[in-house]
Amino acid sequence: MTRALATTAILAAMAMGGTALAAVPANLTAALGDIKRPPADSSRDVARKPAELLALAQVKPGQKVADFMMGGGYFTRILSPAVGPGGKVYAYQSSEFIKFRAAYGTEQSSVVADYKNVTPLTAPIANAGLPDGLDMVLTVQNYHDLHLKAFPADTADIANREIFKALKPGGLYVVVDHAAQPGAPLTVADTLHRIDEAKVKSEVEAAGFRLATEDDKLLANPADPRDKLVFDPSIRGKTDRFVLVFKKPK
Repeated sequence: MTRALATTAILAAMAMGGTALAAVPANLTAALGDIKRPPADSSRDVARKPAELLALAQVKPGQKVADFMMGGGYFTRILSPAVGPGGKVYAYQSSEFIKFRAAYGTEQSSVVADYKNVTPLTAPIANAGLPDGLDMVLTVQNYHDLHLKAFPADTADIANREIFKALKPGGLYVVVDHAAQPGAPLTVADTLHRIDEAKVKSEVEAAGFRLATEDDKLLANPADPRDKLVFDPSIRGKTDRFVLVFKKPK
């Protein structure tokens, strides 16, 4: 099967799942079919619904965006062709995480080598070095990591303030994460790698953002009890995830 046909099949599968494909712009559909995307990434598209997610993030050609805590680069590799040669992607991976897992640095270098419009950032979380004037900052399944016990208690607040400063007025901050049970303490970030959605809202709004869009359906799984470690084989890749889109006031 060609990559183009594979992309068509993926999008058709999303449609069968109830996702409105009409809301997905052409630049995002095309980005999924980029030939430089590894097959291991493409195979995850049905579960992660990246085109629909980035449509919520209003990603357009020519934008300047950041993938905050980029992990292996799954979303960086989609954002790059989505914003196009006239756009810019800042692929941020904290120096702390690269120290935890050296492969993060190797994976970041691989992404940068493949995409000319991607700039790597590897500073500590307390001073990530995001440039000003960003249109959008995306963080996927990593916000809870800002509350790991290895980091100071104010790490999330510091990160949120820097992201607020880096975004231009009207810019979007998109947070996707594994849902914890309502009212769960922040300690579940360490034990389960989850976070209570309400805590994310409270923290991000405290930095000056306002909640623009809340989507609890796109990546939802009502069968997830929300009390298991996200790496548990019974739930891995199938967690109940929330999507929050915050906006910097103009």
